[in-house]
Amino acid sequence: MITVLGRRNSANVQKVMWTLGELGLDYQRRDVGGSFGYPDDYPNPNPVVPTLTDGDITVWESNACVRYLAREYGQGGLWPAESGALATADMWMEWQRSDIAAFFILFQMLVRGLPSTPDKLQKAEQTCAGAFAQLDAQLQGRNFICGADLSMADIVIGAMMYRYMTLPIERPELPAMLAWYQRLCERPAYRKHVMIEYGSNVEEWHQHELANAGIQ
Repeated sequence: MITVLGRRNSANVQKVMWTLGELGLDYQRRDVGGSFGYPDDYPNPNPVVPTLTDGDITVWESNACVRYLAREYGQGGLWPAESGALATADMWMEWQRSDIAAFFILFQMLVRGLPSTPDKLQKAEQTCAGAFAQLDAQLQGRNFICGADLSMADIVIGAMMYRYMTLPIERPELPAMLAWYQRLCERPAYRKHVMIEYGSNVEEWHQHELANAGIQ
């Protein structure tokens, strides 16, 4: 049985849960992190979520968890069979880790109470818009990042897109990215695992978790 350790309203945990949903795998999830804290036997040297166990294998770092599941259980699907598509998926997963840092700053300022000023907010919005213009260009003429089919790259970027699309900001017109996001919203696993309340503080997270106990 695959076990995911992490609270369900963590964006990084949602990457893994959505992957499991797309693959149709059996799993169990345990509430860890945020208001739930970390057990003494937590099998990760860092107090962060998610951590995934699959038999004797333990994987942490969210993108590594997604890669592991896609490689083990999604060959030819989430793990592209063609080498060029696989390289494309890998590149965009790295892009998610590095080139859209401004999104996380923007989210922290607007939702999590990180101190900000109008200038800082405007700069973060503009930087986000520039990064997502790159994604829009990649998606032009494609249903998904690597082509016709959903891949692990769509998972790691799409998991944060729900938050971006629900922030109280003006977003640039990026039609290819918007059409891609709408395709994601049509997927049952995306709606179940990603399109949920994310809360603005630990107490809100905890209340959402209690209200939604047993959904995942």
